[in-house]
Amino acid sequence: MNQGNDLRGDYSHINDDYTIDQDWSTYTEAEHELWRKLYDRQSRILPGYAAEDYIRNLMKLDAADQIPHFGRVSEKLHAATGWHLVAVPGLVPDDVFFDHLANRRFPVTVWLRKPEEMDYLVEPDIFHDFFGHVPMLYDPTFADYLAAYGAKGPEAIAMGGLKQLARMYWYMVEFGLIMTPHGLRAYGAGMLSSQTETIYSVTDPTPNRVAFELERVMGTDYAIDDFQKTYFVLESYDQLFDAMNVPLAPIYDRLAKKPAIDPATTLPTDRLYHVHGAADSIISLGEEPHRTHRQRRPA
Repeated sequence: MNQGNDLRGDYSHINDDYTIDQDWSTYTEAEHELWRKLYDRQSRILPGYAAEDYIRNLMKLDAADQIPHFGRVSEKLHAATGWHLVAVPGLVPDDVFFDHLANRRFPVTVWLRKPEEMDYLVEPDIFHDFFGHVPMLYDPTFADYLAAYGAKGPEAIAMGGLKQLARMYWYMVEFGLIMTPHGLRAYGAGMLSSQTETIYSVTDPTPNRVAFELERVMGTDYAIDDFQKTYFVLESYDQLFDAMNVPLAPIYDRLAKKPAIDPATTLPTDRLYHVHGAADSIISLGEEPHRTHRQRRPA
């Protein structure tokens, strides 16, 4: 979603819905080569850190060798979950973004970062949008969640709850974690398109890892320029879809009367996951925080 007005893309030839032609033939060989380097570097670190369903879906995209053609990908994606990709110059207004999601159109930025930006980028580019987000659109439950999330946008805008709804996207689409039979794994686009945060999010003992609870997520602030201080953990993607069946208006009303939760803190009601230094080591969930007794989960 739009985080500001100083945007990098070319917005001079946009349609009313902010879409543009991808114009795939204009990508240079140098850009394709940079794409290959980014793809190879990031895909190498996924095993043991990324959710297995994300990895399987990434392989279905067959996008390792060149910048992907949105039309060709959309044909396969639409057949799987009813989604297709639309090209955009970069970040788009919130109402436009929600409308695209509600209608199963995922906006993907057309431009690629420069070689000197491989490790840090202020705005999402085609690599972040495609490599990070598109694989999860193959998951039927997650795909349904994202469409339902988009449909919630107009109400949030009307009620002044945009900030709260945006936190659901930030924490559960960009930086979500899930507990799997093999331990904690990342599925969020923000970390899976980042070389360092993928590993950090799963293994570093520093950040809080809090079991997903809708109002807790919507009430928690975040920073866009550093590793996350809190990650929220799913047991199943069904939790996200089910959350979109909850009336959000009462939550907006309650949260409007409270200060945002500092992401560096935990609450007495939080259920906390604890990692022990490696992706395949024991990860446990405390029935109550700050106690020594832990219920062990399979690693």
